[in-house]
Amino acid sequence: MSKRETERAEAKILLAEEQIKLTKLQQTKAKLQIHLLKAGLGNADLQASLQQLRQFLPYWHHILCNIPELAAEMIHSLFLINHSGDLFLEKHWKSVISRSVCDYFFEAKEKAVDPENVPPVLQTPHHYLITIYRDKLFFLSVIQTEVPPLFVIEFLHRVADTIQDYFGECSESVIKDNVVTVYELLEEMLDNGFPLATESNVLKEMIRPPTILRSVVNTLTGGSNVGDTLPTGQLSNIPWRRAGVKYTNNEAYFDVIEEIDAILDKSGSTVFAEIQGVIEACVRLTGMPDLTLSFMNPRLLDDVSFHPCVRFKRWESERVLSFIPPDGNFTLMNYHVSSQNLVAIPVYVKQSITFFEMGPCGRLDITIGPKQTMGKTVEALMVTIHMPKAVLSANLTPTQGNYTYDLATKVLVWDIGKLNPQKLPNLRGSLSLQAGAPKPEDNPSLNIDLKIQQVAISGLKVSRLDMYGEKYKPFKGVKYLTKAGKFQVRT
Repeated sequence: MSKRETERAEAKILLAEEQIKLTKLQQTKAKLQIHLLKAGLGNADLQASLQQLRQFLPYWHHILCNIPELAAEMIHSLFLINHSGDLFLEKHWKSVISRSVCDYFFEAKEKAVDPENVPPVLQTPHHYLITIYRDKLFFLSVIQTEVPPLFVIEFLHRVADTIQDYFGECSESVIKDNVVTVYELLEEMLDNGFPLATESNVLKEMIRPPTILRSVVNTLTGGSNVGDTLPTGQLSNIPWRRAGVKYTNNEAYFDVIEEIDAILDKSGSTVFAEIQGVIEACVRLTGMPDLTLSFMNPRLLDDVSFHPCVRFKRWESERVLSFIPPDGNFTLMNYHVSSQNLVAIPVYVKQSITFFEMGPCGRLDITIGPKQTMGKTVEALMVTIHMPKAVLSANLTPTQGNYTYDLATKVLVWDIGKLNPQKLPNLRGSLSLQAGAPKPEDNPSLNIDLKIQQVAISGLKVSRLDMYGEKYKPFKGVKYLTKAGKFQVRT
């Protein structure tokens, strides 16, 4: 090959590389144009539109001006890890990051007593690791530079919610059985490291949920679940709801679920207490309904966050939720009650755990009774105790339920079930310690799990639900559930 031919070949390579860069730039601008359309600005000039959008979409302006840095600023990779620490799925949006980056996470997991106690943000020499723990799975994202951690955590929860919505549950076996669809979803939910389509309605129009018949057809024809057309909601100013929704039975159901996080001292006094609440909705309504949800006592809510469909100004002025709902299941609202005097502790615990100086033994005596349950029955009551390492066995007698003691993990679990206020459950007996071992310095704490149906322990109540824009009358319903979050009794 002559020198001139070599130079021509090199020039063609350089031209091809520049065309690839240009194509990526055009793709990014096209995606930004979709978001401009969603903002209702039509097909206006991109730069002029961005000037108008700069007031309320400053981040998109920053992205367009800094396209070369886009990938470095967002989520780079995602790893799914099961409860035992096995990595069973990975997804990379740019270059492949070695699995060895997860070693920092595994070290933190070994140090944590419970999976929930693993730090959500870990710093490594070259990356940041941000994780959530859902349904006995760890969702671990790899970030190359600093980003708002809550932004990444919210996206990871959206991934888990989408898997739950598509397949009925979010578990390792389900993800492995539908691995192709999961990869398709991840490809649409995150583009070049930045969230693109995270609404369930939009995703279901792009990637059809798997069925047995569709799976057979795809296997025979080599097809996929990916749709051929752009979702209708993606180009509207209501991207969370698809157009032309029709139902024979129109219904709107809401679940008010509250978790109590509390610490009680040895005497039973409250050291710390707060409530984390969520309102889950299941709305299947024809057309484009406009709903208004009112509360009897909304002022007790300290901190709230909403689904994008909620009109925030209406909440600020009137304390009502006004929204055009997504189709199907979604989280309408999260809230927080931190005033300790508003948090009712549903049970009391009388406990005594002692280890004797003389002889390798100890005594345990626990009694639980109802306290502030608003006349409802406490169900699924369970006590978990992480015993000191010196405890070899437990010889206990429960008056209700049954107990187990795991010698390997040193965890004592007393499964009580439904709490009977007429005959309070009691667990007492002896603990055997390792011969020659010193007396444990600290007594273990008790972790309480419980559920109370048809009551919100904060006192929050839905007053009414009104619908506008449609003429039919839907079926409506509200359920309440209180359960224990991190509920601890010190001994």
